[in-house]
Amino acid sequence: MKKIAVVGPIPRDTIKTHQNEVIKKYGCISHPCIALAKLMENDGEVYPISHIHKIDKEAVESLFANYSAINTVGISSEKDSGTVIFLDFIDQNNRREKQTAFMSPILPQDVEAFLGVDAFVFVPISDFEVPLETLKFIKAHSKAKIIFDAHGPTTCVTTKGDRLRRFWIEIEQWLPYIDILKMNLEESQCCWFKTEYALDEMKSYDDSQREHLDDFAQFVLNHKTSHLYITLDAQGCEHFTLSKDKTVKKNFIKSVKMKDVIDTTGCGDSFAGGLAYGFSYYNDALKAGQYANVLGAFRTQGKTFDVFKNKKNTDNYLNRYYNK
Repeated sequence: MKKIAVVGPIPRDTIKTHQNEVIKKYGCISHPCIALAKLMENDGEVYPISHIHKIDKEAVESLFANYSAINTVGISSEKDSGTVIFLDFIDQNNRREKQTAFMSPILPQDVEAFLGVDAFVFVPISDFEVPLETLKFIKAHSKAKIIFDAHGPTTCVTTKGDRLRRFWIEIEQWLPYIDILKMNLEESQCCWFKTEYALDEMKSYDDSQREHLDDFAQFVLNHKTSHLYITLDAQGCEHFTLSKDKTVKKNFIKSVKMKDVIDTTGCGDSFAGGLAYGFSYYNDALKAGQYANVLGAFRTQGKTFDVFKNKKNTDNYLNRYYNK
């Protein structure tokens, strides 16, 4: 029986979609936890690890109560420090973000009871939520794979509550403690930077800028991270790893096409959960990317967690799409 710990906030989200609908729900690690719980029912356990507000305790426990594979022992309201987020989608993939409450960081003592799991999947959404010392502690005391989403260290929160992109300047110190690193294209541009810029070079996200990916992947993989996944929105994802001769091996994993996109919130979190499942159950990087794409696609199909499917139905969907 496999065990997966999912680490990060459970924000109280208010979301205005690109279709001008307002959705209120608990987000972030809720998505991969429930997606994994449906895949792992009767065949594994999922451990969400998070800090929440006391006023959210009953609702969060109720949210997870219907999933037999989820064990909530790692969720604590003792510090009364959860996360509150407001998202205003400009279009399907881009949004304005505000944050008005901040989860206490997940420290070594918060993960110590879970060192026997097969994988830790970290999905922080801000740069203060998971300190490097926590990853170092796991590496020193556990054989679990560490899957890490770069959304956290590439995002900061200002004193006005604005959630903004930041360069992950210290990435080199983190890479030896991450087995599988996941990010989107915008986040990759926050991780590959010059030693100095002219003022007119300091620009916002450019979705056509991809020429850095191969060099960036080489850098990541040369610093002991085994796998790098970069998602490309509706196109799919690029997977990078080192071949036996230490050259970079690149695979493109096509996206799962959906007719209608209702809500993209949590797609990246769900993708990270799919990676954890694929590596824990199959130890197969390609299959992990396929599960990740499928869970991310499922997430777009509705406002609730009913979009996720059980193991049989998920595998049927995956096989129809990838194994024709």
